[in-house]
Amino acid sequence: MEELWPPPSREVADAIRSLCQRLLTDTDALVDTFARPSLVAQNDPALLADASLVEEDRALNRSDAVQWLTANVQQPGRRVQPYVGPRTTAYINDLVSRGIAPDFAGAWRVALGIGWRRWLEECVAYCDADPDLLVGVLDVTAKSLVQYALDSVATLRQAGLAAAMGNTDAEGIALIQLIASGAPMAEDLAEGRLRYRMARWHVGLVLWIDDPQEAESLDRAISAVRSAGDRSALVARASATSRWIWLSGEDVPDLHHVEKDLATADEVRAAVGRPGRGLEGFRSSHQDALAAQALVIRLGSDRRFTAYADVELIDALTKDGVGARRFVINTLGPLVEADTALRQALLTYVQCGFNTTRAAANLYAHRNTVERRVSRANELSAVKVEDNPTHVAAALLLLDLAPDIAATTPS
Repeated sequence: MEELWPPPSREVADAIRSLCQRLLTDTDALVDTFARPSLVAQNDPALLADASLVEEDRALNRSDAVQWLTANVQQPGRRVQPYVGPRTTAYINDLVSRGIAPDFAGAWRVALGIGWRRWLEECVAYCDADPDLLVGVLDVTAKSLVQYALDSVATLRQAGLAAAMGNTDAEGIALIQLIASGAPMAEDLAEGRLRYRMARWHVGLVLWIDDPQEAESLDRAISAVRSAGDRSALVARASATSRWIWLSGEDVPDLHHVEKDLATADEVRAAVGRPGRGLEGFRSSHQDALAAQALVIRLGSDRRFTAYADVELIDALTKDGVGARRFVINTLGPLVEADTALRQALLTYVQCGFNTTRAAANLYAHRNTVERRVSRANELSAVKVEDNPTHVAAALLLLDLAPDIAATTPS
């Protein structure tokens, strides 16, 4: 690439190298400061609503940050070539196929503003005894960062154009997104274009993987879900790491069979919507599944199979992470730190309608054992189950989904 400014002095170059090496050890924390604000600045509701794409966007942010820092360790203060690897290319292809056009320039403006503040703080701390060195470092790195942002936006736009020219699936994905977003659509038109019957019961699923290298596991899981049972299936590629699936039948598709189908796919996770009938059921079940996926990712949960009907209340409670933590601690008190078996016994007891015999059967434990655990758990809980079973059950389920939530320091 053409160099647009003179190289820095050796002293300035050494300072830049040291600062970048320091930040490379704290990359994730750095990315956390600007990932969400830059995502919002892209101003695309479809992107914000898809947790898998949100994760891919964060991976892109991290890649961009590591690229600039690493390049400045090797050649401090020089113009940095943006890196577009296979994962970034797949992400751009997915955005194009779904008709999503993020405002990358707006995202970079926000990320650059936040990142520059952190860089400024690091530089001031490093050069506090040498004002001339501070001026030299800030002068050359400002040029490098701004040019890197301009080059990156141009590179992303070029990748988007290349993806648009080679995309053949955009029409089907666009139609699915129109239906899912609530746009008016004739049922027979949707059926004809998608080759999938709408006048039936539907269950929407989102299947995803955390590691793009596990794509084969995702394909195997989809094949298992499609082939099992007497049901039709529609599958759409949502991103490199996720697929949207609809299962349909004259009766409500059995979710237990779906869970069993996915049990052997260790790397694959699933979120399932509530069943619905017709075009509206197709739409609402899909939205449920997206919400369940977003909840699992938001909480950092390792749960592999999540039905939205089981976690709808938790979804509402956890929109505010600090508030969710406070709710768990205030509701459960010392029970938060107690043996997991105590909490599981109390949760199962409530879910079984306060029936100890049923709870014992579900837990594969003796009835007397369950009674003792429930009694001890209720003693520890700040809110007693007989006083507010809904709050206790919600707090226990939230803690079961995200065991670390009560240990998280509020921000």
